[in-house]
Amino acid sequence: MSERLSVGDVAPAFTLSDAEGATTSLADYRGQNVVVYFYPKAATPGCTTEACDFRDSLSSLSAAGYAVVGVSPDEVADIKSFSDAEGLTFPLLADSDASVARAWGVWGEKTVDGRTFEGVIRSTFVLDGEGVVQRAEYGVDANGHVARLREELGV
Repeated sequence: MSERLSVGDVAPAFTLSDAEGATTSLADYRGQNVVVYFYPKAATPGCTTEACDFRDSLSSLSAAGYAVVGVSPDEVADIKSFSDAEGLTFPLLADSDASVARAWGVWGEKTVDGRTFEGVIRSTFVLDGEGVVQRAEYGVDANGHVARLREELGV
């Protein structure tokens, strides 16, 4: 497992392709709060639940000054299909080689349906306008996660 981020750490920089193939960098969010969430696989049940919860909460998060960005180890074509199918209105980014997942400490061993393998551990971070971690949550449950996060943020 890669080293986990903690509150007060400066989040590792990244530049990744979005669902349209355009590049997006963490630096693009300088000056604003941003929720960066990592999800294991586009179009799977838990990841769909979480993405749709963020989509449905985006207006209230935006009104409170938070942008939302989702990151997964999927290819651009997969996140494009996922984003289009679910009508997602925030960027999904393709971390195809999982280098960003490793840098943020979300890549590690996990067990699903009795099978152990390495992959993305569902995690969410809240960064301030300077890219400093205000919240770091590893191993979150997709169900109810966004509602709990909004409550904790007062949104």
